[in-house]
Amino acid sequence: MRTDDEKKRDSHRHDAVAGVSPGEMPEQPADPDRRGFLKRTGLATMAAMVGTNIPFGANMPAGMVPAALASQDILKGKDGLSLLNDRPVNAETPPELLDDPITPTNRHFIRNNGIPPENMDPDSWMLTIDGFVDNPLKLSIADLRNQFEVVTMALALECGGNGRAFFDPPARGNQWTYGAVACSEWTGVRLKDVLNKAGVQSNVIYTAHYGADTHLSGDPNKIPISRGVPIAKAMTDNVLIAFEMNGEALHPMNGAPLRLVVPGWPGSCSQKWLTRIWLRDQVHDGPKMTGKSYRVPAYPVAPGDKVPTEDFVIIERMPVKSLITYPANNTDMTAMETEVRGHAWSGDRSIDKVEITIDFGKTWMPAELDAPVNEGAWQNWRARVKFPMKGYYEVWARATDSAGEMQPFAIDWNPKGYLNNSMHRVGLRVG
Repeated sequence: MRTDDEKKRDSHRHDAVAGVSPGEMPEQPADPDRRGFLKRTGLATMAAMVGTNIPFGANMPAGMVPAALASQDILKGKDGLSLLNDRPVNAETPPELLDDPITPTNRHFIRNNGIPPENMDPDSWMLTIDGFVDNPLKLSIADLRNQFEVVTMALALECGGNGRAFFDPPARGNQWTYGAVACSEWTGVRLKDVLNKAGVQSNVIYTAHYGADTHLSGDPNKIPISRGVPIAKAMTDNVLIAFEMNGEALHPMNGAPLRLVVPGWPGSCSQKWLTRIWLRDQVHDGPKMTGKSYRVPAYPVAPGDKVPTEDFVIIERMPVKSLITYPANNTDMTAMETEVRGHAWSGDRSIDKVEITIDFGKTWMPAELDAPVNEGAWQNWRARVKFPMKGYYEVWARATDSAGEMQPFAIDWNPKGYLNNSMHRVGLRVG
């Protein structure tokens, strides 16, 4: 069986820097805004910080943090996440580190599209509500706390591309495996309460969300992402404007000091570093809202097929899915029985049952399933498994939601690699 140290080492495998050992890294500046410091640092200083010259440093994009420093700087306050990309920052959590019923902040995945703002001061932050409203609003975080009911809810967020790494042929984009999902406790105010105070006009059909992050190009006239949701979704009880995460201020990489949380829909709807909500009389057409972004073909397609852009439809609710968080994949077990546990979720629906198999799907056994702690939370499950003899086993899990939709063994291919809800499998060597 792998030791805790081995598991921790494996979980950090993507953070290793070839040829540089931790003991050789130069002392870092005691700068409270270290990422801002790195962005402003000249090439000579940067070379000193990584411990050697940078032969192609002139080609380094402005604002880029060297990978040798990225995991220390960008992932500060995170534990065990695998860094997929540092520009923009994207990092996922290994399934075994998502075992908690409520995801700790240091285990919550990171999905960015642009460069986070350097100023995240909650005292000066302002949110604008405008567009087709009777009373446009400009609200501070203090205004949100004082003028509206403050609520705390456990809400599941999942990147629309979670599972993209398993598509064949490959789909372009971050190669997420299983860990672009989490269910933390979020504290804030209901979006619908704020919109009601603004006065939603009868012609509104969609929201448009804007954040303070900047485009990777550095062009202030470009926006990295601005998505929205139908007004009916915005007016549900569990869509929050959040200013706390697990009882504390939001993590900078998770949208501090203010963000939207739209559970059950692609995480891209949950705008981080939120500054504006614009109510529109048309489907929003901001960056990553049109073309093929966060869209899938309206019909099944063969792997590798070219699909006309006009045949893509916007992703709304996320599909039924489950995750095995214990035991970890590729575990050696001496005991002949174990508990298997994990989580399950399904867009705006609840989960009716979770089943597992150890004989490659010939027979299935029910798992004990908890009710969601509130609407929009994932549901925790567990089962006790006895293995009949020593050997290699795979544990598979599948969930069925309240509409009767069951998680599949495999899904149809799509060009952007979205919505992969195929069954999660873990391999065990028993005895």
